[in-house]
Amino acid sequence: MSALPKCPACGSEYTYQDGNLFICPECAHEWSQVANATEQSDQGDIRDANGNVLIDGDTVTVIKDLKVKGSSLVVKVGTKVKNIRLVDGDHDIDCKIDGIGPMKLKSEFVKKA
Repeated sequence: MSALPKCPACGSEYTYQDGNLFICPECAHEWSQVANATEQSDQGDIRDANGNVLIDGDTVTVIKDLKVKGSSLVVKVGTKVKNIRLVDGDHDIDCKIDGIGPMKLKSEFVKKA
C-alpha cells in the first residue's frame, strides 16, 4: 500500500494526491501537506493584500467588490472563498465561489482568513 495520509476530516484510507493537494474521495475534503507548502513557497511566494503567504487549500476573504466579466454578477466585499488553488499567470488563485461558480482571482484583492 502507498504511504498516503488518512483524511483528516473523515479518517478514510482511500486518499489520493493531485498536484500539491491530497483528496478524499469519500467526503471530498482537500488538504495540503506541510512539506508541499514549503516546496511551493521556495519557488516564489504568492502573497495576499496584507503580505501573508498563501498556500493551496487556504481560506481567503475578498477585500474589494469585484465585477464578474461577461455578467452582471458582483463578488461582494467580505465573501469567504474556501479551498483555493494557486496557479501561475496573471490571476494567481483558482477557486469556486458559492452562487457564482468557478473563478480566477488576483491575490492582491484577497486577505487570508
